[in-house]
Amino acid sequence: MTVLKIWEDISGFDAIRPVVTIGSFDGVHLGHQQVIKQLNQLASEVNGESVIFTFSPHPSHVLAPHKKVVLLTTIEEKISLFQKADIKHLVLYPFSKELAQLSYREFVSQILVDKLNLHTLLVGYDHSFGKNREGNFEQLSSLAPELGFRLVRQDEVTSEGATISSTLIRNLLANGKLLDASKLLGYPYLLSGTVVHGQQLGNKLGFPTANLLAPDNKLVPGNGVYAVLVEYNGTRYQGMMNIGLRPTIDDTTHVPVIEAHLFDFGGSLYGKFIKIHIIRKLRDEYKFETVDALRVQLKKDKAFALETLAKECPLDK
Repeated sequence: MTVLKIWEDISGFDAIRPVVTIGSFDGVHLGHQQVIKQLNQLASEVNGESVIFTFSPHPSHVLAPHKKVVLLTTIEEKISLFQKADIKHLVLYPFSKELAQLSYREFVSQILVDKLNLHTLLVGYDHSFGKNREGNFEQLSSLAPELGFRLVRQDEVTSEGATISSTLIRNLLANGKLLDASKLLGYPYLLSGTVVHGQQLGNKLGFPTANLLAPDNKLVPGNGVYAVLVEYNGTRYQGMMNIGLRPTIDDTTHVPVIEAHLFDFGGSLYGKFIKIHIIRKLRDEYKFETVDALRVQLKKDKAFALETLAKECPLDK
């Protein structure tokens, strides 16, 4: 696997015959993966190198700061997915209001051509950029011969008649349709972050948990109990996760808590970075009459989680 080179400053950008595509790539879903596959193919055809040009922060956070925009992937998660896809270069270009005012012609000429030495530009079937989003495929078609780069259009990618998009996947997750969302992503939905101290309520139940501090702008699936694989220090552990308010044992919580219980793990994870791969939702969260009733249910949840994980993603697969 080629080491991904990350550029936050492109003043010294250096790539062989850069084959570039532009986008936010939130989720790096199946549609994005088709773009990446074609990007690598095009780069191979010209003995060039693949380049993904994306923005940090996400444009919505700059242009509409009053709106809470939740994303499918953090920058770190995207980088990991791009690395697996064998991308050679990743440009994390600082997004600003000033950049948003550039016309598509100025953006292509001043940044892609002058600074990246653009060879080939691959654009999505409906992608547009630049001020007022005027830089569509038709406009770029006349610009390409003028500025001396090749232009290629990516076909639409659909699933069961629906166009695969980050917005569609966000809606599926928000409505609890985890399996449908994961199918469009091409991988189990992921939460990652640092483990923080909780109230030790899991210990009292016999199910110690790692409480995850997730980024504010990361989409968190709806409340419930999930079968998960937890990745720490290069090793994956089977487990189950609760997202919710823990109504049976704590009626003061008003913000959902993410807490994962790892099977067959006895160490401490406080302050450690973990990844939680969400495999399947087991049940909704609800209030039990007693703590003992909850404890009995957690044992059933564990058995169900083990059964689910054994079928869908055994660790030795």
